[in-house]
Amino acid sequence: MHRKGARGLTLQVLHGDCLDLLPTLDADSISAVVTDPPYHLTSMVQRLSRTNGAEVEKNFTKICDGQATNPFAAMARGFMGKSWDGGDIAFRPDTWRAVLRVMKPGAYMVCFGGTRTAHRLACAIEDAGFEIRDTLCWLYGSGFPKSLDVSKAIDKAAGATREVVGSNPNARTTVTSFKNDGRVTVNAMSDSAVTAPATPEAQQWSGWGTALKPAHEPIILARKPLQGSVATNVLRHGTGAINVDACRVGDGGQLKWATPRGMGSEHSFADDAWTQAQGRPYAAATSSAVGRWPANVLHDGSPEVLDAFARFGTDRGQQAAIRGDEPSVPAKGDVVYGFRDRVPFAGHGDTGTAARFFYSAKADASDRADSRHPTVKPVALMRWLVRLITPPGGTVLDPFAGSGTTGEAAMLEGRDALLIEREAQHAEDIAHRINRWSGADCPLFTEAAD
Repeated sequence: MHRKGARGLTLQVLHGDCLDLLPTLDADSISAVVTDPPYHLTSMVQRLSRTNGAEVEKNFTKICDGQATNPFAAMARGFMGKSWDGGDIAFRPDTWRAVLRVMKPGAYMVCFGGTRTAHRLACAIEDAGFEIRDTLCWLYGSGFPKSLDVSKAIDKAAGATREVVGSNPNARTTVTSFKNDGRVTVNAMSDSAVTAPATPEAQQWSGWGTALKPAHEPIILARKPLQGSVATNVLRHGTGAINVDACRVGDGGQLKWATPRGMGSEHSFADDAWTQAQGRPYAAATSSAVGRWPANVLHDGSPEVLDAFARFGTDRGQQAAIRGDEPSVPAKGDVVYGFRDRVPFAGHGDTGTAARFFYSAKADASDRADSRHPTVKPVALMRWLVRLITPPGGTVLDPFAGSGTTGEAAMLEGRDALLIEREAQHAEDIAHRINRWSGADCPLFTEAAD
């Protein structure tokens, strides 16, 4: 699918395996990669120690009663029984070498991972030749714990019947399941009753489980090695930096330094010759409504996340404004440990919880766009990431396109996008998502061609 936009933007969707399609793309042609690959949340031990089902069947030895004879079948099904989450494609350095080849020197990639498997993802990305620059943390309130009730398991193993003593007020009344045909059905949740332990052993282990509530996902920030310095790479290829100002958090009160006469914005404080000739390097500071410097923590703005931040109370975010004449300021003209006089500034002057320091990507009902994909990301979050690492006029690649939120985010941010998706069902979801923008009321696209 190839779409040409009203603003000259282009969205191309390639249906197939990224390992087959990436080699067909031009080298050094992609400005940024924003992707959410499979997390591979199934058995790590068997995935990493065996290569195929027949080998597992032949060599696997049960270590306890009740263990599956061949765990490869469960491994291949992947998360929620989905075959696309099976295997280990996101853990192979060859996968990311193929991605690295098509990226421009200095181009950035943001890549989502699972909390239990992100270390394998990061190692594969690094082994492919990327530089790991940071790991972002996306906090959300929609996670639901998938934990085994140890007390119930003990009673079940003993064949004991537990007495119902009440109902769980926090239990969900519905649960969404994804059938093999891709349709979404909603069923009543059956395990909402509160029961009492029936055996002494179950009583001993009452309240014990096996998992925490999921509330964050790591996002790896990586960069293809530069050609020369950052300045040289940016001027030559248009890549190598992140767009800080376009991704600032909140508004109002952000300190903005005045640029000294004759100096660029990247002047070093350590330039003693310039300092001695001109006085202190930044002689004035003004307040600018550009927001706070973006952090490596993001959140979804849900009540659950905001309540968690609120437990730490509210504050002004700083102790006091800096006047510039505090007793700790050295005598004018002196340099103490490399620092000169403090520059007066009022700071942000706002109050609230720590949640205001981090970007909030609020999700809404339109994010799913009727997609049957179980792990749709908020478009607002994807837009922030696209904006952070993609230069104007650049092309964003997503080799694991899923429901297509990267493509929608790129279009909304004025960037071209190239999506690769192996699953036919998800490719249809992408087409449906993009079709929302083809009408007269939403003229993101005015022409369409397959």
